[in-house]
Amino acid sequence: MARMYSKAKGKSGSKKPIKKIPSWAPYKETEVEKLVIKFSKAGKTASETGLILRDSYGINSIKALTGKTVNSILDENKVVRKLPEDILALIKRLVSIKQHLEKNNKDQTARRGFQLTSSKIRRLVNYYQGSGRLPKGWKLEMDRLKMYLE
Repeated sequence: MARMYSKAKGKSGSKKPIKKIPSWAPYKETEVEKLVIKFSKAGKTASETGLILRDSYGINSIKALTGKTVNSILDENKVVRKLPEDILALIKRLVSIKQHLEKNNKDQTARRGFQLTSSKIRRLVNYYQGSGRLPKGWKLEMDRLKMYLE
């Protein structure tokens, strides 16, 4: 947030994890990659895997330790999901808004949220199609939303 009477930005904010590996680090590169694959096969998303490794295993930065991100580790080992994590989260939100609108038909605020969420999904699909993560003809089908979450 900016300062009140000047155009300067504030000083608070999160700090990036350190780039070098501490000498007390309990895990080596191969062990971390095995843990990432294990959690992915257990159904955890990439962000959940990073949180678990940070909180339970004391691994502050997977990229500093292995030189690769969680998604690139999963790509190398062919454990990647069909849809990216952010699109799945937005589809989950879309399903809950749709269920709410079925019960509360006149809720215009929820209807607007439905439109905003579906347009976010559309923009992300365009991005992922351009980067090659999704096939060119992929399109979100509104009548089969719950199928994507399974």
